[in-house]
Amino acid sequence: MMIDSSKYLQLLREMIATPSISFEEEAVAQVIGRFLQKEGIAYSVQNGNILALNRHFDPAKKTLALDAHIDTVPPAASYTRNPFDPGQDEEIIYGLGSNDDGASVVSMIAAFSYYYNKVLPINLMLILSREEERSGCDGTQWLFTDGFLAQSPDFPLPDWVIIGEPTGMKVATSERGLLVIDGYAQGVSGHAAREEGVNALYKAVEDIAALRAYQFEKLSPKMGKVKLNVTQIEAGTAHNVIPDSCHFVVDIRPTEAYSNEEILNQLQAFCQSELKARNLKNRSSATREGSLLLKTVEELGWECFSSPTTSDWIRISSDAIKMGPGDSRRSHQADEYIKVSEIEDGIEKYIRFIDKFYGDIME
Repeated sequence: MMIDSSKYLQLLREMIATPSISFEEEAVAQVIGRFLQKEGIAYSVQNGNILALNRHFDPAKKTLALDAHIDTVPPAASYTRNPFDPGQDEEIIYGLGSNDDGASVVSMIAAFSYYYNKVLPINLMLILSREEERSGCDGTQWLFTDGFLAQSPDFPLPDWVIIGEPTGMKVATSERGLLVIDGYAQGVSGHAAREEGVNALYKAVEDIAALRAYQFEKLSPKMGKVKLNVTQIEAGTAHNVIPDSCHFVVDIRPTEAYSNEEILNQLQAFCQSELKARNLKNRSSATREGSLLLKTVEELGWECFSSPTTSDWIRISSDAIKMGPGDSRRSHQADEYIKVSEIEDGIEKYIRFIDKFYGDIME
């Protein structure tokens, strides 16, 4: 099929020119809303999230949702360009959020628009959510985890979700979770010259060495081992004072082999320091065995992989995969950009996938 991408590329440029840092997405939601209205697409804003259903929505049918996020991280200090200027290049669109996640947003809007007026064997739903970059409570957590979609009389909890993130349109069928742990070692202060006190820093260093050496026994068939890194440490007030406390941070990327609670308990069992999880909800995710999504991917012959990065998938209870235009390595980097050809490829492949998925439904 041939889709005129020009209006979707222009929408992305307007989105980039409208700052949409997490918790400040209202202006960009208005930009998107005006576009949808101009295209004749009925939509609703729920707690700052944009929701739309195909024109011939039938509550008796199952629902496939296209989900992408409209917020961005703050611009990196090392930008050499204006992060809110998409530029004039005909082949590349620059700017904050161009790759993550604007390209997925406009590609999904294009695919949704393509099907909007068609009578479909299942429903198609568009979800453009907020606060993804900061794990906020008013985005997909509110929609899925807190139960808005399960309880809403107007919008269904989707049976399947395609999560739009920059994967080069490769299909992520699993995704690591995120568990951040703060370690607190306690000691007794004293004068360094007299070797008084109990050095909390030494306690922390012993725990850090033990954490570094620790190997989780269970391996994930898709993701391999749980990844653990100590990324921050702070202690002490002066060169001649034995520190009575030390704080360190552990970044853990779980697999489905362990719950976050299990990981925390295993590590606390051999650490002297008190370990506190910042959030136990950012679980790992995987497409369900026997999923129709997997069947469609296999029939299309598309490449699958396990994603090392987290997304809204950690809060989505529905069966899901993750794929979108762009390159994850550009995300959160200075001078972010997306190629026009990547967006055009994203639109075309979303439509190919949905066509095949609907065909499999009918079998």
